[in-house]
Amino acid sequence: MNDRLTLFLPCAGGVQDFLADEVHGLTGLAGQDLLTLRGGVRVRAGWRELMLLNLQSRLAQRVLIELAHGPCAGEDDLYRLAHAVPWEQWFAARQTFKVELTAQRSPLKSLNFAALRVKDAVADRFRAHAGGGRPSVDTRAPEVRVQAHLTAGDATLYIDTSGQSLFKRGWRQQQGDAPLKETLAAAMLAASGWWLPAERRVLDAPLYDPCCGSGTIVIEAAQLLLGLPAGGQRHFAFEHLKPHDPALWNTIKKEAVAQGMAWEKSQKDAQNREPRIFGSDVAHRMVDFAQRNAERAGVAHAVQLRGGDALQRLPPANEPGVLLLNPPYGERIDVAGSVRSSRESFASEDGESARAGDLFFERLAAHWKQHFAGWSAWLLTPDLKLPARLRLKESRRVPLWNGPIECRLFRFDMVGRNPVSEQA
Repeated sequence: MNDRLTLFLPCAGGVQDFLADEVHGLTGLAGQDLLTLRGGVRVRAGWRELMLLNLQSRLAQRVLIELAHGPCAGEDDLYRLAHAVPWEQWFAARQTFKVELTAQRSPLKSLNFAALRVKDAVADRFRAHAGGGRPSVDTRAPEVRVQAHLTAGDATLYIDTSGQSLFKRGWRQQQGDAPLKETLAAAMLAASGWWLPAERRVLDAPLYDPCCGSGTIVIEAAQLLLGLPAGGQRHFAFEHLKPHDPALWNTIKKEAVAQGMAWEKSQKDAQNREPRIFGSDVAHRMVDFAQRNAERAGVAHAVQLRGGDALQRLPPANEPGVLLLNPPYGERIDVAGSVRSSRESFASEDGESARAGDLFFERLAAHWKQHFAGWSAWLLTPDLKLPARLRLKESRRVPLWNGPIECRLFRFDMVGRNPVSEQA
């Protein structure tokens, strides 16, 4: 088997440039070995880099090995393409597998039938080249995932080396409604400039999420600060594939642990001060969730989590830093802060949610201008009218996708009098 593999790392829309920076920072790859594409990056690398990217990447959704690419006008073409892949070199007939298929402007009428043809081709290939045995299909918990992507005239076949999506870090047990995915939190940290993925470092500046929910942003930031690998608490699908090298994998994990310990020591030696990452939420239940998640993620000592109204909390540090949040919208406005106490005044009027939202954001902006001078505030939202709601002029807007939802990460620079430090 060729030591050089073609890998595709898909990511959320708008994240591909940050992902390319991250891959370069982790592997040193560049030029034709690292190409930025729409929706991800293509990498030419070996098995070591494949394992390293699964373990360390905070922005990729998966690490896929491209095994075949060719023209596809119908199901028979797809079958032939899949049958020509030496699947028996990748996994054994005793293992279970699943075929997942995506398409973009494909002429094939039934994607379910197309996926069935890929499954048949894999099974027939094993019968012909692996002594007559064939792997079983398991659609719920397969050991091996085969992915096919169809376009208007082509098909590409991959084998998934990640298993569960890489946003599942392994530490989350408690969460609120519609929690932010860890990969999107990491993208926000990169887009804000607090995390510099190409340089593998973070800014020496406080980070504060005043609507932290179950703690996704602050935990992601703390793991970066401490040099902890994103996937250090989970398993990966490549551990079930034939080319897997357990000895090399153990070495990579030990190196990551050693790097993290050295990184944390350097942070302590350089700073020798209290936590630099802060989170708060008006719902004390969510703060409890965040605290437990931080403990499981190994970062509880590096973050400070408090309950409190976003419209009242003062700066948690004596120096300006970065506010980074996914603010509440719709019904979440009702429990986001002091707007809740004003609900009755809107009860008999049309557009209650809109008015409550406008009032919340007006008050939030006024609070920040009064108490957070020198801070930069970054807010992720699908609402393009957010600057008008805040009555602030954004200095930057970064397009990011939250699943199928197109969002903007707005930056607002706070000016005003000197910030007031919060008392413990």
